[in-house]
Amino acid sequence: MFAYLLRKLAALVPTLAGVTLAAFALIRLVPGDPVEVMVGERRLDPAAHAALVQQLGLDQPLAVQYGRYVAQLAHGDLGRSLVTREPVAAEFAVLFPATVELAAAAFALALALGLALGVTAALRRGSWLDQLVMALATLGHSMPVFWWGLILIMAFSVGLEWTPVSGRIGIEYDIDPVTGFMLVDAALASWRGQEPGAFASALAHLVLPAVVLGTVPMAVIARMTRSSMLEVLREEYMRTARAKGLAPARVVLHHGLRNALIPVLTVLGLQVGSLLGGAVLTETIFSWPGIGKWLIDAIARRDYPVVQAGILVAALVFIGVNLGVDLLYGVVNPRVRSER
Repeated sequence: MFAYLLRKLAALVPTLAGVTLAAFALIRLVPGDPVEVMVGERRLDPAAHAALVQQLGLDQPLAVQYGRYVAQLAHGDLGRSLVTREPVAAEFAVLFPATVELAAAAFALALALGLALGVTAALRRGSWLDQLVMALATLGHSMPVFWWGLILIMAFSVGLEWTPVSGRIGIEYDIDPVTGFMLVDAALASWRGQEPGAFASALAHLVLPAVVLGTVPMAVIARMTRSSMLEVLREEYMRTARAKGLAPARVVLHHGLRNALIPVLTVLGLQVGSLLGGAVLTETIFSWPGIGKWLIDAIARRDYPVVQAGILVAALVFIGVNLGVDLLYGVVNPRVRSER
């Protein structure tokens, strides 16, 4: 297993090199002058404009700029924002917990409901319940994130007034950022008696964004779980387990679901990319202060270091999760581990 891990890590080197090159090159294909965007409505004379371009290092050849970028990464430096002139790593550290909190809530919702619906549909194959679950899964997978988010806002925030429209917590609460995760910080503040009701407010703000972001992964997990469970239910060892008189729940969960999880784990790893991509739209719709909205604003401002750092970190998270899922194969199914 250790040798397998080393081979996987070695294979990541060219992947990460390609990610850095793509992040560096693609943002520079976007039309617009970052200096003009940075100064806003002010007008600079040509000399002042050239001096600012030189100060930012944008007058150097692209190869030199890319070399400097890679050298900074080698030292753990993500650069400074062209707009705020703050270290990108510092800005990222403040915003990343918000995205993690939203993605974790969406992933937990998608995993719990997706597995439950997939197993239920497989056990009731051909019934009205099976057809209903698959119809909902198809509908959930085909709905655009931005459309689904606006529909839920109109229904539950504007119409029924059950949930807030935007943000992470009500403006009447002043929460100290102890961990950066609003649910945790609000719970701590409520527990200490400093801000009663803060946790309920943070949870209410999280519900709709998590549902919107988790809908597509939930639909994919449900469909894959059903398909995998149908194959497992036909295996000889399932009939043997039933013949031994084991409880139906033990047969389904221990013998059935565990063996059906291998293809589902692959889907789970791939859905991380869906969560990161969907977070950009979801955070923009709900004004959620995470890295998705941060990247959108940075692209509009041609803030090269911010965009490069955001893409690189998203790629690292995606690669890391998929590597972890790959290693989990051996935990779920020892036969996979022995084949390695």
